[in-house]
Amino acid sequence: MSENVIAKQLPAVYQRRMLMAHKDKKRNYRSNGNREYKSDVISMMLQIPEYALDVYNAMNDSAYTDPDMIQIMRLENGISLSVRNDASFFISNYLNLYEHQSTYSPNAPLRFLIYLTNLLKTTIRKRDLYSRKRVQIATPHFAVFYNGTEKRPEKEVLKLSDAFINQTDTPEIELTVTVYNINPNNNTQLLEKSEVLRSYMIFVNRVRENLEHQKKIAQNAPEYEEELEVAINEAIDYCVKHHIMEEFFRENRNEVTKSMVLDYTWERREELIRAEEYEDGKREGLEIGRAEGERERDRFLINRWLQKGKTIAEIAEDLGKSEEYVESLM
Repeated sequence: MSENVIAKQLPAVYQRRMLMAHKDKKRNYRSNGNREYKSDVISMMLQIPEYALDVYNAMNDSAYTDPDMIQIMRLENGISLSVRNDASFFISNYLNLYEHQSTYSPNAPLRFLIYLTNLLKTTIRKRDLYSRKRVQIATPHFAVFYNGTEKRPEKEVLKLSDAFINQTDTPEIELTVTVYNINPNNNTQLLEKSEVLRSYMIFVNRVRENLEHQKKIAQNAPEYEEELEVAINEAIDYCVKHHIMEEFFRENRNEVTKSMVLDYTWERREELIRAEEYEDGKREGLEIGRAEGERERDRFLINRWLQKGKTIAEIAEDLGKSEEYVESLM
């Protein structure tokens, strides 16, 4: 499909920006040592048009075959966001925003609202907002793929209005997010339809099984990270051997390993912070790094909590620091 055809699928206000962004659509979305990646493997997968199309088809019972129909959306480098999602793409005048969660959070609607707002700001000219002609926008669709260890329903719907302090039966703004549990034995029909989601489920489950087998989860951070890397690489080897998204895992081994280590480390450090024993551990010298260890630990937590929708004030209170301190580490 040509660039012009893709642009014509979208409302006029998007066409110029979409065509500019689409000029480099032939670039390699796969292995790239200089690519900035989010700490999530599924995010890496969904930056590849073929894989995004696979998930879209499974979600919508469609049968599109041309990955050029997918227009990946990214916010420009100049825009600094504390809230990011894992995949945003256009197809047939629909704007699909997907997110992955390994830790359940009810704040997905608020995160998507913030992200959608910033995304629209980059595609709509301010002067058009006050014109006599109606500004059209692509129809948004929001979904979260959950695969954490906490038991959650197979499928659940989160609403922005549930967060309103004053509840109302007629909210004047609403945003609805569907959360799909993609752990084993959940949403089996969806996983059967999507090779990407199914493969990701198998990979993550394999990592968990390896960690359980090693029985090293409770060890100190350096040893844990070493064992974690072993578990991740064995899972990658397993996927390659059994032709489970073999090309992706073969070409992105280093990025996948770094991404999974970072994600698991964030989760583990957050648990330590929240645990009652943390203060005792801190006094006994359980620190993450030295000298800059506390700042690095806080930086990890700040980024993680921002992604989960916490405000700067809430994070400052949790850390026992000033808001200025939190902002300095963002």
